Amino acid sequence: MTDRRFLARRFDTERPRLRAIATKLLGSSADADDALQETWIRLDRSGDDAIENLPAWLTTVVSRVSLDMLRAPRRTREHSWQVEPWRDEPIAEAADPAELIAQSDQVSVALLILLETLSPAERIAFVLHDVFDQPFDEIATVLNRTPDAARQLASRARRRVRGAAEPARPNRERGRYIVEAWLAAAQDGDIAALLSLLDDGAVLHADYGTTAQTVDGAHAIAEQAVLSGRLAAHSTPILIGGKPGVAAIMGTRVVSIMAFDIQDDRIVGLHVLADPDRLDALGVQAGIGAQP
Repeated sequence: MTDRRFLARRFDTERPRLRAIATKLLGSSADADDALQETWIRLDRSGDDAIENLPAWLTTVVSRVSLDMLRAPRRTREHSWQVEPWRDEPIAEAADPAELIAQSDQVSVALLILLETLSPAERIAFVLHDVFDQPFDEIATVLNRTPDAARQLASRARRRVRGAAEPARPNRERGRYIVEAWLAAAQDGDIAALLSLLDDGAVLHADYGTTAQTVDGAHAIAEQAVLSGRLAAHSTPILIGGKPGVAAIMGTRVVSIMAFDIQDDRIVGLHVLADPDRLDALGVQAGIGAQP
């Protein structure tokens, strides 16, 4: 039986590479850590006595785990909270998506949204081949397809991603104006200004972890915003799932994020996440470049 400590050392040697693969496949550092944990559990159970090529075996396993996670329904909810700093510069139209994905440990929200248009199998084939240069016979093993089928999946994904426009978003300049006007009005306790930004039928949903809250109607939401004026004073605009949003930062810690649904220059929905565990699990602190 292989010594468990020796096995753990071998796994740790491969960990940075495996984490890079999982992060770029899943678009979330928290999900990548989950995939690595499951990969280690499977290795620990099997040992490495019968594994001829441990790096290749681990690549296959972490990719299969990531594929299962991509197919899980829960990811739809979590990706809506994917965050990034609000920068004005757009992604260059001529940029190669595979190169952009490979440039950092995180996948940008815009590229993540494009990848979400692919099926899980297309996404696996595209990222493993175009970013990590994995051969199609190994990708075929991950997907339980033939090498030719894996090649076709990657080719189709490449055409779709490169041919897709950047996901439609509200006018960025107007969205930024609305977010900043909201923060200023909340800090000043200006109910009238808040009401001018809100649709009459606006709804706010908040997740605090142990409790949840729904607030209906512009007046009720405006009143709550005034009560949260202190948070507004410590908030900064961000993008959440490609939508306008804000992050409240107390000291150096992100304590909540809020996404805005905007239609016809009116806020029709607000989504608040203030559950510390979920904020940590989703990697929000790192996602917006906040210092821990």
